[in-house]
Amino acid sequence: MENKVLTNNKLPITAIILTYNEEKNLEACLKSIVDWCQEIFIVDSGSTDGTKEICGNYPVRIYEHRFIDHPAQWNWALHNLPVTGEWILPLDADYVISDELRGDLTQAVLNKDLAVHGYYARHQYFFMGVPMRGFKSHTLCLFLREKASIDYGELVDHRFLVEGKTKILPGTVYEINNNEWDIDNWTDKHQKYSTRMAIQEVLSRAGVINRSLSPKLGGNPDERIIWAKKLWERLPLNLRPFLYFFYRYFLRLGFLDGKVGLIYHFLQALWFRLMVDLKIGEIKRQIANGDLTLDDLKEIYLGERDGHN
Repeated sequence: MENKVLTNNKLPITAIILTYNEEKNLEACLKSIVDWCQEIFIVDSGSTDGTKEICGNYPVRIYEHRFIDHPAQWNWALHNLPVTGEWILPLDADYVISDELRGDLTQAVLNKDLAVHGYYARHQYFFMGVPMRGFKSHTLCLFLREKASIDYGELVDHRFLVEGKTKILPGTVYEINNNEWDIDNWTDKHQKYSTRMAIQEVLSRAGVINRSLSPKLGGNPDERIIWAKKLWERLPLNLRPFLYFFYRYFLRLGFLDGKVGLIYHFLQALWFRLMVDLKIGEIKRQIANGDLTLDDLKEIYLGERDGHN
């Protein structure tokens, strides 16, 4: 075991937060980490609200970088920020670190297990102030800077590739996006996501893009997600959203989330997934009619990453 703490009583952890118009979320995120992280970087993609003004009240360093997608943005952050911390705490601006998880992370860093290069925490998502069941169970919350890279195999979600062993901590990361009280914000965002996810699946089925993580039902939380996504891609289009809604709302007890839960599970598990499938069908028709090619999609959605780093 190795014991290491900085003289200013802050841990050798660098927090990196991605932001875009996060004035309703950022302060809670910063308050949950400012007292114990060695340094905090904000990577902003052109916020026009009060995000930067909030940053001015905290000891953070702000960098501007054009947003293409989450994998590209995180790849830029990992390779270009002047990070000095041994550990990276990757955050979206709507994430809040619980006190329990802060204690878990403190113990993980102070009593360092040299075999462990990354840590997962429980993930609790809130929609309109209500905790939701059936969302992703864990998120990678800490990793060694020299032992991680980004998986470029997706156009919406992002995953870090950690060399070596990971461990699950009992504490919780709360995802509380106050922008989502505006339902137009949620639906507009997911309309854009549905287009990118449809294109991602078309390119993935054609072997144009591939995820770096291996699907493993018994693996770490990210490997289990990839296993589930592989299963998802084998299910019939337009039927699978209804199967997923049944799974989320009944088998995962989403019906216990009340009226807000019904709204969320309907929108996220059924409506959003059905939009993706309908767009996959439209893309396939365009390709079959000669109006679109895989090279076109590759150029538009992967070519934009060129030069972004």
